[in-house]
Amino acid sequence: MSRVCEVCGKGQTSGNNVSHSKRRTRRTFKANVQKVSYVVGGKTVTGYVCTRCLKTVERA
Repeated sequence: MSRVCEVCGKGQTSGNNVSHSKRRTRRTFKANVQKVSYVVGGKTVTGYVCTRCLKTVERA
C-alpha cells in the first residue's frame, strides 16, 4: 500500500530518533491514510485519503 494521500499528496517524511545520550539516527514519519469512498466531480471514487483530508472531503 502506498502511503500517499490522493487528495493533498501528503506522504512520508523523515526526521531523527534521538536517544537519551542525544545520538541521532534517521527515521520516517508515515502519513495516516485510510481507504474511503469520496465524491469528485459527481463521481464516487475509492482511494486512500489522509485523516486531515477526511474532514474536508465530501464522503460517499
